[in-house]
Amino acid sequence: MNSILEIENLEKNYYTKQGEIKAIDNISLKIKEGEIVTIVGTSGCGKSSLLGILANIEDKTNGKIKYQKDKPTIGYMLQNDALFPWLTIFDNAILGLKIAKKDTLENKEYVKNLLKTYNLEEFINKYPNELSGGMRQRVALIRTLALKPDILLLDEPFSALDYQSRLAVSADVFKIIKRENITTILVSHDVGEAVSLSNKVVVLSKRPCKIKKIYDIDLPYDNPIDNRNTKEFNELYNKIWKDLDVYVN
Repeated sequence: MNSILEIENLEKNYYTKQGEIKAIDNISLKIKEGEIVTIVGTSGCGKSSLLGILANIEDKTNGKIKYQKDKPTIGYMLQNDALFPWLTIFDNAILGLKIAKKDTLENKEYVKNLLKTYNLEEFINKYPNELSGGMRQRVALIRTLALKPDILLLDEPFSALDYQSRLAVSADVFKIIKRENITTILVSHDVGEAVSLSNKVVVLSKRPCKIKKIYDIDLPYDNPIDNRNTKEFNELYNKIWKDLDVYVN
């Protein structure tokens, strides 16, 4: 399997009145096509900065980022669903296409099919306030997928949901990503989420973050909820939790 993305010796420094702060220190990582890779680390370690650099929202200080394609399409989904309350679900879902001037009949039909496939067809002409939090997240994901990204970046996409909704929506998102076969990089502070969803978990150290350990995940089920009930899940969960080196006073 080819690497769709290679990160080499990546560094990120921030400059403040107090001086230079190093956020990311010499990170190298290869991500294969079709993988779901989750990045975990303590709060403020630099996870979101790394994702921001990959999304071209932030500049890197040093290092190389090499993509398999010359100009890959990057989909970036934030913590908040960011749906516009005055637009219908369909209009929200095609908003990215409109901004990119790719709102062709073919692409609009693709979005309609995504909404239908993922049980949102009856809500096409509804408004965001008529949907549950989980449904809104699905719409936000479909809006991102409408551009047919080569790589999907997800920054804590389930953090605003309650625990039960989080489990259900993460399973939905996993199903969509696997079915559409999209390479995905997810940032999460939830170790259980990382282990149950991913092919690979990258553990970052405290700031300035370095790669502490990489785990290849091979759980038996295609459903993240089922994976949480396995012996392998518990073993990996405990190992990664220890690697995070989090202590509660």
